[in-house]
Amino acid sequence: MRKLRGLIREHKALYAYLIIFFIATAFLLFQKNNKPLMSFIAQITLWIRQALAEAFDLVPVSVAELLVICAGLAVLIYIVKTIRDIIKSKKRLRLLYDRFIIALCVVLTVFFLFNLFLGSTYWSDSFQDKSGIYALPSTVDQLYETTKFFADKASESGAMVRRDEHGLFNEPIDEIFQNSNLTYGHLGSQFPFLSSGHNKPKKLLFSKLMSRLSYTGFYFPFTGEANINIDAPASFLPSTIAHEQAHQRGIAFEQEANFVAVLACIGSEDPAYVYSGYLLGFIHLNNALYRHDRERFNEVYASLSDEVKADLQFNNEYWRKYESPISGVSDAVYDTFLKSYGQELGILSYGAVVDLLVTYFGSALAVCR
Repeated sequence: MRKLRGLIREHKALYAYLIIFFIATAFLLFQKNNKPLMSFIAQITLWIRQALAEAFDLVPVSVAELLVICAGLAVLIYIVKTIRDIIKSKKRLRLLYDRFIIALCVVLTVFFLFNLFLGSTYWSDSFQDKSGIYALPSTVDQLYETTKFFADKASESGAMVRRDEHGLFNEPIDEIFQNSNLTYGHLGSQFPFLSSGHNKPKKLLFSKLMSRLSYTGFYFPFTGEANINIDAPASFLPSTIAHEQAHQRGIAFEQEANFVAVLACIGSEDPAYVYSGYLLGFIHLNNALYRHDRERFNEVYASLSDEVKADLQFNNEYWRKYESPISGVSDAVYDTFLKSYGQELGILSYGAVVDLLVTYFGSALAVCR
């Protein structure tokens, strides 16, 4: 009993820290269905994240990537040092307990901050709530018409971009990054909640590793940065940047970020972004059409220009190279993550962008007819 009291006195500050953060985390999780509160918290943290992104714009490389690398090294060093100290120590259980408490404090802090900065965004008003544009059920005919529209636009805009000797998309990567500020300006009047200052997307040094994990990019809430895999096919690079920029503007759900990225790109002043936006939309729509009407899928695909077909084929071949158990595990982990924050479709939620595209563009097409 005396040893227990001594242990409590010795770790009193750490125990108080754990209790405070445990209560704060529990409060967030229990209140996640309270949309007004979560929307308020999400707005506050969005301002903080945008301020962080503004500050880290001064750093030419991804601070997020550096932090992840440093965190990985710190964890490895901590484990190795703990094992070494335990071997040398006479009070091994006591030392192991001490190190465990410290690690628990760090893990709980990161978990709390992650839920505060990003979890609250998932639990707040979505893009559909804010915009009044909802993903509605549609017929196969509507899906076909919208897919055909995107196919035509992809072929048309695909003829406006620079290409290499093989006919593949060949816009300079540096230029794509420089022109990333031309994407969201036009959406501000239609969707005021998407208006914010421009932050520079960051090129990832370990892009090939990201491809092995099946990631084209990621948004890091602790720095506010949009981090981009620059090894992936360049034809989708502009729409990937626009997707991560949507996260920077408080759009949490993946299907909504894809929809917003399409809108941002096709309204851009840069032909590379316009083409990439139509290409992104077409892939989602045509994949859905493939599942519901194989004949019309073949018809629409056949209508594409040779340049668009070349870009799509190159994209497929690129990702086929990285199919592996590692990418499968990565997908499973991310799928679980998405479901844990309310995206019940998991990775399949990327396909839900189809309903938003058909709803938004289908009505305009119906008026034109």
